[in-house]
Amino acid sequence: SKRPVKGITPRIERGIPGKKCGTIIFTAEELSNCRDIVTMQLCANKLDKKDFFGKSDPFLVFYRSNEDGTFTICHKTEVVKNNLNPVWQPFTIPVRALCNGDYDRTVKVDVYDWDRDGSHDFIGEFTTSYREFSKGQSQFNVYEVLNPKKKGRKKKYVNSGTVSTRNPSQPTSLHYMSPYQMNAYAMALKAVGEIIQDYDSDKLFPAYGFGAKLPPDGKISHAFPMNFNSENPNCVGIEGVLEAYFQSLRTVQLYGPTNFAPVINQVARCAADVTDGSQYFVLLMITDGVISDMVQTKEAVVNAAALPMSIIIVGVGPAEFDAMEELDGDVVRVSSKGRVAERDIVQFVPFRDYIDRQGNQVLSMARLAKDVLAEIPEQLHCLRCLMEKYVLYNPDITHVLKCLYVINDCL
Repeated sequence: SKRPVKGITPRIERGIPGKKCGTIIFTAEELSNCRDIVTMQLCANKLDKKDFFGKSDPFLVFYRSNEDGTFTICHKTEVVKNNLNPVWQPFTIPVRALCNGDYDRTVKVDVYDWDRDGSHDFIGEFTTSYREFSKGQSQFNVYEVLNPKKKGRKKKYVNSGTVSTRNPSQPTSLHYMSPYQMNAYAMALKAVGEIIQDYDSDKLFPAYGFGAKLPPDGKISHAFPMNFNSENPNCVGIEGVLEAYFQSLRTVQLYGPTNFAPVINQVARCAADVTDGSQYFVLLMITDGVISDMVQTKEAVVNAAALPMSIIIVGVGPAEFDAMEELDGDVVRVSSKGRVAERDIVQFVPFRDYIDRQGNQVLSMARLAKDVLAEIPEQLHCLRCLMEKYVLYNPDITHVLKCLYVINDCL
C-alpha cells in the first residue's frame, strides 16, 4: 500500500518588514514500485466546432489525480488539425505516471482546440481510470466529452462529442479486418513478402507478433509465434504468414508496450548459431512506428551488426517515423554505449509512399522491390569484408537468405 508523505507548511519569516509574504506549501507523495508501461490510442467522434474558418484542431491533456484531490498533467497528445473526428497517434506512458500504480485512481482527460496564440479553447472533459482503459475497446471505454458551462446554460445540451479507445474491430484501426479489402499490415506483409520470398529456398517463414496479451492467462509477450507453435513457428509461404496473422488477431489482446529488442535479439541468436555461411537472415518488421525500448533496440542492432542478418522495417499508417529513420542509420550509424555498429543492417521503408491515396493498392511493385532490397547486397558485402579471413559465405545469395516475419500487434 502507498503511504502519503505528510504535507509541509513552513511559514516564511524573512521578507519585507510589516508585510505579509504568504505561505509556501510543499505536497509530496511516495512513489509506488509499479514498473508497468501502457500503450494507448484514442480517437474522437463529433467534437464541437471551435474555429470560425475551420473545424477544430483537437488535442488531449491527461491528468493524474493526487491524494489531496488536485490534478497534475502527465501527458499531452499531438494536435490533429481541422478534424472533428480525430485519431491520435498511439503513445506509451508509465502506469506510475498515469496513476502512481493505483489502477482505480481517477484519470481526468481534457479536450482542447489548439490556437496558435496559446489561448486554447476548452471543448470538454471526461474521467476514467487505468483499470477501465486497460479493458480495451468496450462499452465502458466510450466517454462523453462534457463541457460543464454548456451543460449548465443549455437545456438541450447532450455532450461535446465522444472519445474512445481503438482496437482491431474498429475500421479506424490499422489491424481492422474488413470483409472487402486487406488492412494496412496485411497489404504491406503481402507486397513486401512476395518480393523477398523468392530469396528463401524452402519458403518456410518463422512469423512472430509482438505487443500482445496471450491466452489463457493474459501474459504480455514481445515475441510470440503467430501460429502459437513455439516448437515450430514456421509458416508455409506468404499465405501461411497471412493466415497466422489473421488468426492471431482473433486470439490475442493487443497490448503495450511496443518493444523491438526482444525479436531482434531472438533472430540474432539464430544467426549466431550459423557459422558455416549456409544462411543469411532477413528480419522483416512491420510496425506503425511506435517504439517503447529505443535504447535497448539500438543495443540489439549494434550487437546484430556483426552477425549474418539484416533488418527491413516497413512502416504502415500515417505516423511520423523519426525513430525508424534513426534506426536506419543512413545518415548517422546506430550506436549504443559508446559502440558504433560495425555495418548498417537496417533498411526502413514507409509503405504509404508506395500506395494510392485510398490505401487500396500498391502503385509500383517494381519501385517498392527496389527500395526494399536496396541495401541488402551492400550489407552482405560489408559482412563478408568483416569476416574476409574466413570462408563463410556462399556467393549465391539466392540460396542463403532466410526470411523471418514480425508483425507489431500492439495498437
